[in-house]
Amino acid sequence: MQDLKLYYMPTCPYCKKVLTYMELNKIQIPLKDTLENSAHRKELLEIGGKTQVPCLVIDGKALYESDDIIKWLKDNWRRTW
Repeated sequence: MQDLKLYYMPTCPYCKKVLTYMELNKIQIPLKDTLENSAHRKELLEIGGKTQVPCLVIDGKALYESDDIIKWLKDNWRRTW
């Protein structure tokens, strides 16, 4: 099982796209709201060198871009997680 976290902002349309995909596919991973929590924004900056959202962190490595995140989830998500 991989360590996953999704950094997002509720007002971001690209984040909403990823969150909608996750909801439709019953994917539950820890969510980190960078708008409401400045500590999450700082974590994201330390991990990936920027505060761009959405960002899926996979075992400490940042993956940006909503389409890339959705593709990764399609290819890698296991319902047993």
